[in-house]
Amino acid sequence: MALKKVKVVNSEWRESVVRMYNNVDISVAVTTDTGLLTPIVFDADKKGLGEISSNMKDLASKARKGTLKLDQFVGGTFTISNLGMMGVSDFEAIINPPQSAILAVGAPKEELYIDSDKNVRSKKVLKVTISCDHRTVDGSNAAEWLGAFKNIVENPTNLAL
Repeated sequence: MALKKVKVVNSEWRESVVRMYNNVDISVAVTTDTGLLTPIVFDADKKGLGEISSNMKDLASKARKGTLKLDQFVGGTFTISNLGMMGVSDFEAIINPPQSAILAVGAPKEELYIDSDKNVRSKKVLKVTISCDHRTVDGSNAAEWLGAFKNIVENPTNLAL
């Protein structure tokens, strides 16, 4: 949804032009015995969370078994790398050319804060980092995209399709 709101992030650099995508095909980094593969959830913006989850489980299984077809992991318009599932709290991911950006997702951590009534409370904090190719996506675009992403994640009802 954030890629639909800030379309320039859903693009790629092509020699001297920027190619903007209407489709949102999310590559997701998967570790295999032979290295990292990025299977693609095609048309992710048109799917609900359950369907995306099911697609991703199937693709990850195929990646680990070595049965992915070439068109299932070559391409994509944006990549997500989740080292959070390995306990890494924050990191910077490397862009998969020719894509313009990649999102690094860390593990959620419990943090303490003081609420408006001066009570100590805890909350889960998730750190994400976006890496961008500045030929296509500048810092202002990245900040706008992160704001849209944050709003969607913090307001899950926005995910209803």
